[in-house]
Amino acid sequence: MTAPSGRGAADARGRGGGDARGRGAADARGRGGGDTQGRGGGDTQGRGGADARGRGVANLRLGRAAERVAASHLETRGWRVLGRNVRVGRGELDLIVRRGSVLAFVEVKARRTRGCGAPEDAVSPAKQHQVARLAELWLAPRPWALGGVTDVRFDIVAVDLTTFPAQVRHLPAAFTAD
Repeated sequence: MTAPSGRGAADARGRGGGDARGRGAADARGRGGGDTQGRGGGDTQGRGGADARGRGVANLRLGRAAERVAASHLETRGWRVLGRNVRVGRGELDLIVRRGSVLAFVEVKARRTRGCGAPEDAVSPAKQHQVARLAELWLAPRPWALGGVTDVRFDIVAVDLTTFPAQVRHLPAAFTAD
């Protein structure tokens, strides 16, 4: 089946498409697209899509690698990982961990350079509020998760890649839900 005016047709799920010049069409959710030069491909909310240098993909890989390092770091110190990259509503909790009677929601930040400051400096008050709200939403249908818990807190794990080997800093109770 051909699409009118030389534009590629999307499949039944709204994926694919694009035009004769190699520019991709977004899918039904507004994602995808991009051109033959490797630009674009993000959704209508400004997310995703790497440019020709692959910055979006590289940042995603960096974030996921930092989360693995952070989880390993915490596990070696006696924490049990209850969840990684837990989707809650429209947000995501990086790590949910527990050790004894402490339940912690952990925001993981990594930096390759010092140009933007230390990794932990990237956890803005807005991000702190978001993490606290997502934790509340995660706990609401799971009251059993609080069994034996006397302390719920918000930690940050900073992964500093400006040194070799990478430096990992765990900042317990880095912020509150206020």
